[in-house]
Amino acid sequence: MTSDLPASPASARNREPLLDVLRRWLPASGTVLEIASGLGEHAVWYARALPGVTWQPTDRSAEALDILAARREAAGLRNLAPPVLLDAASPDSWPLERADAVVCINMIHISPWAATEGLMAGAARVLPAGAPLCLYGPYIEAGVETAPSNLAFDADLRRRDPAWGLRELDTVKALAARHDLVFFERVAMPANNLCLLFRR
Repeated sequence: MTSDLPASPASARNREPLLDVLRRWLPASGTVLEIASGLGEHAVWYARALPGVTWQPTDRSAEALDILAARREAAGLRNLAPPVLLDAASPDSWPLERADAVVCINMIHISPWAATEGLMAGAARVLPAGAPLCLYGPYIEAGVETAPSNLAFDADLRRRDPAWGLRELDTVKALAARHDLVFFERVAMPANNLCLLFRR
């Protein structure tokens, strides 16, 4: 029963607005590799909403993988692949050689910068030319006032782990560019988050 599994209120709030964007950005078919799937709520939701794709959830946490597996079994979706172990910070050891899209939701600010470096390197390795890398989360933008709630969130993250924190969007774009991932689109989302589209 999914009611017995841990849940994230934030996932329930952002899944619909994010789906509207992903419908435009993701291919109609193929494998969508989700990095840092966490509790798996997005994986189930998007696999159900996008039946033409195979959704591949991943995480670096054994506990998260157990929850993902239980959630997948309860959902009974044929296009939701079994979760696999993947550490974003180790792009050379990713278990997939190819994906038609990569999606990463709310990881970049809740992980060391090495995870973002690995994300970009890994996405560049597994994506074919023109394929999308879709990011979602809060960022600090040059010339744009950061919302007080995001400043408080950033401070809380850094108290929990000095290696965490909101990243500057220009820094993320520059890192992507070094891996031939071209920035295409920015979409403002509810609760002061952004969706970012890069293409290989």
